[in-house]
Amino acid sequence: MPNRQNSRTSSSGNAGRGAGWSRRQVLSTAAGAGAAMLAGSQVATAQSPRPGRRVLGANDRIVLGIIGSGGMGRHHMNTLNSIGGIEWAAVCDVYEPNLNEGLKLAGSKAKAYLEHERLLENKDIDAVVIASPEHWHHRHLIDTVAAGKDAYSEKPMCWNIKQGQEMVEAVRKTDCIVQIGMQRRSTPIIRDEIKPIFDQGENGPLGKVHLVRAEWYWNIGIDRSSTLPGKLDWERFCGPAGKQEFAPIKFRHWRLFWPFSGGNETDQGTHLMDVVQWMMGVDQPKSAVQWGDVFEHKPTETPDTFCCTFEYPNFVATWTLGYSTNTWRNGWSITFQGTKGALFLTEAGYRIFDQVNGWEKGWPKPKVEVLPGSVTDTRPHLTNFLDCVRSRKQPNAPVEIGHKAVRPLHLANAALKANRRAILEDDGVTIRFA
Repeated sequence: MPNRQNSRTSSSGNAGRGAGWSRRQVLSTAAGAGAAMLAGSQVATAQSPRPGRRVLGANDRIVLGIIGSGGMGRHHMNTLNSIGGIEWAAVCDVYEPNLNEGLKLAGSKAKAYLEHERLLENKDIDAVVIASPEHWHHRHLIDTVAAGKDAYSEKPMCWNIKQGQEMVEAVRKTDCIVQIGMQRRSTPIIRDEIKPIFDQGENGPLGKVHLVRAEWYWNIGIDRSSTLPGKLDWERFCGPAGKQEFAPIKFRHWRLFWPFSGGNETDQGTHLMDVVQWMMGVDQPKSAVQWGDVFEHKPTETPDTFCCTFEYPNFVATWTLGYSTNTWRNGWSITFQGTKGALFLTEAGYRIFDQVNGWEKGWPKPKVEVLPGSVTDTRPHLTNFLDCVRSRKQPNAPVEIGHKAVRPLHLANAALKANRRAILEDDGVTIRFA
């Protein structure tokens, strides 16, 4: 377990690789974070387009910073490095091992930061990659656009529906380009082949679709060990979640604890339910119910197994996840079942079936089969973001889409916690229970 009293903050906001972490800076950091939180509610009404934004030509390198250089953050760094046309000016993380690994990918010119506020003061930075835990997304994105910087922010966009609304309002008070990390929005096969199928409506090969099934099955475990190597600023990590009792499992598996996340419901569900709503041409469900529990991953809190049902005006959608299953059907899928045919989408690609008989012999031969693989490759999505930073055009997954994508999952979590049917009012924010 790290020494959290004497080794949890950087010796300065822009400390280099070998900076020490002292008790005095812990107090300074906490005070700065508190002041920033109090000011956060004023950000949405105080912003305007950034004067003197650097105009980027086709050959100009985009200068980037990253907030959160954990596993997903470093994945994005590797992908952006392979795309090219960028350079890294800054890496920010509250966990020293992650910070050091991020710096290795960023190169020798990049500065290290503990506090994201200090990173955002760096005038060299054009855009920021936000790959922090879910409970920080609201603060990090609002602060980033307040600083006049473009942002690629990981999904789920927000920790609750109200935050999502505030983030949309804050971004639209600026001229910043913001892409939410829902990479299926940039997948060529979904944009160019599957979406046109749904644009045909009931005249298309599926007919009328009244049932959609989103599913995700993985057989994964968790690390329950009582030690955490390296230095961690736990108070800074908790941030908007407030004071929380420290345990290594809460940091390693933050997504499985309610103060930091909506669980796998909002994490993986944002990807799949976004595709459902996108293809079906709707923005929000009328209601949701959810059943689930932690069966294998104790002592975590968010369910490792659950099933949701969403009510839409002309169809029903289900969202099922099992992280305690065996490896049969390992991965994700979305099935659109229509009156004339069914479309089955997976990581491999998609198939369309129109045969209704012969299932006792196994899956029938599909009418259409397109299996290019790598449907969730993040490279096209990150490329789209960089292109939009240069052109100032809106990206494929702007904040409005990010907000709408996670909204049904927050509704379902509300139903789970209340053990009742959760109804979303027409304003898209208010939830009541029946």
